[in-house]
Amino acid sequence: MLVITRKNGEGLRIGDDISVTVVETAKDRVKIGIDAPSSVRIIRNELFDTERFNIQAAVHKPAADLLSMIKNGQLSDK
Repeated sequence: MLVITRKNGEGLRIGDDISVTVVETAKDRVKIGIDAPSSVRIIRNELFDTERFNIQAAVHKPAADLLSMIKNGQLSDK
């Protein structure tokens, strides 16, 4: 992880197409601006983690439902 110090109005570049700028600083917050192509997905970490969890749950849910149906005798060979 790269850790750098920037003041209001200062920024950094990621590759040729992404620019990150410190817009405002307050007591315990930093507001940043990100300029990137629309093809680059930008999402907050906590939303990314929630989205990943939901996708994993959706993938595993059908198998869990099937197992539950087998255990409850809801499947038959008719």
